[in-house]
Amino acid sequence: MSRRLCIAVAALAFSLWVTGSNGAGAACRQALALGLDVSGSVDETEYQLQLQGLAAALVSDDVRASLMRLPDAPVRILVFEWSGLNYQSVLVPWTDITGPSPLKAVSEILRSTTRRQAPPTTALGKAIAVGVGFLNQQPDCWKRTLDISGDGKNNTGPEPHHVNSPDKIGDIVINALIIGVDDASRMSHAELSIAELTAYFAHRVLAGPDAFSEVAIGFEDYERAMRRKLIRELEFLSISQLDQ
Repeated sequence: MSRRLCIAVAALAFSLWVTGSNGAGAACRQALALGLDVSGSVDETEYQLQLQGLAAALVSDDVRASLMRLPDAPVRILVFEWSGLNYQSVLVPWTDITGPSPLKAVSEILRSTTRRQAPPTTALGKAIAVGVGFLNQQPDCWKRTLDISGDGKNNTGPEPHHVNSPDKIGDIVINALIIGVDDASRMSHAELSIAELTAYFAHRVLAGPDAFSEVAIGFEDYERAMRRKLIRELEFLSISQLDQ
């Protein structure tokens, strides 16, 4: 089935849902849980670049337009940070993006968040399991997406590929924002190259139909990469693309 036809079918499904709902309440077209890596490899400056970058990406013109495209079936967003096996902290609880005000509120929460003490380890598999748990709180959303940011491999707890199998995540899609350094900027062999990280995430982390990764070359590039990633994640039900 072509992409144009997929969008048309989704638009028709939305129309039929609205007709049959009799005002029973707004649909949720997508539940999007964003997990931010705050493990030991992320310093204070990088922590803020990550949060400020996400905040700016969410209110950028193109992402805002995608979020607002179907106001009667909003996107529902949750943001959490993760590091060690027992550290996953919700920064923004489930919030329906029904207009500019809730979107601005989410952005302001992120901009004003200060770092809390977190373990130095990287429990990527546990972060995925927790993110899937959050998304399972939203079974009625048409699409459910886990957006995991990370700059390293799992080094404690379950491996990502042990927790992201179809029997464990159902119809959830797991995408990734990989934060790496290019070969010219590596300070030592201990730093993972973008190519190595991308291969690791492709084989161990990504899951579900059309799952993909976006790469940020350092935390300074986080906002740009997150903006591109959000646009791609939100485009599935972009009815305005029908005439393109």
